[in-house]
Amino acid sequence: MYKHQNHSKFLELRKKYPTFVFKSYSYERTKTSLKAEFSFSLADEIFFHPSVQIPSRSFYDFDQLGDAAIDLLVFNIGMVELISYWKAACPQQLIIQAHRLDDEQIAWWKKLYFYGLGEFFYLNGIKAGQDDFMSIISMGKISRPSTIKLSENKVLVPIGGGKDSVVSMELLKDSGLEILPFIMNPREASLRTIKIGGFDCEASVIVNRKLDKRLLELNEEGFLNGHTPFSALLAFVSSLTALASASRYIALSNENSANESTVPGSNINHQYSKSFEFEQDFGWYVQHYIHPDLYYFSFLRPLNELQIAFLFSQYPQHFLSFRSCNVESKTDSWCGHCPKCLFTYIILSPFIPTKTMEQIFNKNLLNDLALLPILKELDGTLDVKPFECVGTPHEVNTALWKTIQLIRKAKLPELLKGKEVKDGLEAVVFNKLLADRSAKHRAPEKLHQLLNTAFDKAIKVNRLECKDIGNYRETKNTK
Repeated sequence: MYKHQNHSKFLELRKKYPTFVFKSYSYERTKTSLKAEFSFSLADEIFFHPSVQIPSRSFYDFDQLGDAAIDLLVFNIGMVELISYWKAACPQQLIIQAHRLDDEQIAWWKKLYFYGLGEFFYLNGIKAGQDDFMSIISMGKISRPSTIKLSENKVLVPIGGGKDSVVSMELLKDSGLEILPFIMNPREASLRTIKIGGFDCEASVIVNRKLDKRLLELNEEGFLNGHTPFSALLAFVSSLTALASASRYIALSNENSANESTVPGSNINHQYSKSFEFEQDFGWYVQHYIHPDLYYFSFLRPLNELQIAFLFSQYPQHFLSFRSCNVESKTDSWCGHCPKCLFTYIILSPFIPTKTMEQIFNKNLLNDLALLPILKELDGTLDVKPFECVGTPHEVNTALWKTIQLIRKAKLPELLKGKEVKDGLEAVVFNKLLADRSAKHRAPEKLHQLLNTAFDKAIKVNRLECKDIGNYRETKNTK
C-alpha cells in the first residue's frame, strides 16, 4: 500500500488546530428507537455531530437499564467514535467535557488511540510517540458502572457477513444459549447470513451508525485520513445493546491470526482492535467501568485462519451468500482484485472444490496473473502484509501447498505455476496448523469445549489426516 509523507502536514494541522473537544452527547428514547448524538469540535472552529440509532426490539428494557447506565454507555461510545474525527488534524490536546476520567481510564484510552491508529500513523509517515502524541484533560462528573442483572443464557453474536461470523453463529446455535445476532449498518450479506441461520431482523440487534458529512468534506479538502479501530467502536456499541437486552456475553469471531503485526517487527497491526491484547484490555475496562459481569470474548480466538476456513466449508448453505470484500461491499459482490478476495480464495481452496470456488467468486482467482503483486504481499515474499484483515504468510503458504497437492494431476493455475514450496511446508505442517489450537483465549469453558468438540467432529467426518486431532496441543504461539 502506498505510504504518504504527511508528517509536515501533521505538524501544521496540530499547530492550527491545537485542541479537540468532546463537548457533549445526548440521546432520545422513543417507541421506535434509541438515538444518540455526539458533539465534537476541532479548536471550536469545525464541528461534528455523528449519531448512532438503535431500532427498538421486544427484548430491550431501557427502563430497567436506567438513564445513568445509558449515559455511561453513550458517553463511552462517543469516546471511541471521536477517533475518526480527531485524526483529521491530530490536535495535541483532547478535552473531554462530557465526563471525568480517572488516571487509569486516561491511560487506557491513550493506548487504544495510539495503537488503534498505528496504521494511520504508518501510512501517513507520521512520527509519533505514545506518551506525547496526545494529552487528555477531562472534566464533569464521574460515571459509575451499571449493576443491572444480566442473563447467563444470552449471548450477542456480531455478524459481518463474512465466513468467520458464519462459523460462530452456526456453532453457537448448538450451545443451549439464546443467540442474538448483532449487525451494525446492515448490508445484504449480513442480513442473508442471519436469515440462512434461522433468524430475522426482529430477533436481532440492529444498529445504524451515521458519520458526520463534514468529516468527508475535510477528507476532500486534504486533511489527514486513514484507518481507525472500527472493532473498538463495535465493542462499545455492542455493550450498550447487551445491557439493554440483559445479555451477559458478547461473542466475537476474531481469530488467533489477528494478533500478528501487519508490519513485521513493529506493533503496527491493521487488526489491532481484533487482537487478543485489545480483547484483554477491553475485558478489563468493561469490568471496572461498564459492568462487572458483562463478558466480551472471541469465540474463535483459539483457531487460526486455516481452521476457520475448514469449519466454514461445513456450511455449504452459506457459500454463495457470504461476502468479505470491502471494495465492493456496497454492491454486495466480490471485486476479485483486492487482497481480501485473494486471501479468502486461497484459504478456502484446500477445503472447497475448484468449481464451487469459481461459482463463489465468478472466476478462478489463482489464474489471474494481475494478482501476483498481492500474492507476494500475502505469502511473505514482500515484508509488509496488505492492510486488510488477512491471515499470516505461514497460513497462506500452507493453504497454497495443500491446494497444489490436491490439483497437481490437473493443470496448475497461473499463480501456482513455478510456486516454490518453502522449507517445512509439507503434510506434517498442514496437519499441525489444522490441529493446534491456542491456549490464549477468554472463551467461557462451556463454549470453549463446544468449539473443540465441533471441530474434532468435523475432522472425523471429513476423515482428514490430522494425527494430533483428538489429542491436540494447545499452544501459546499467537501467530
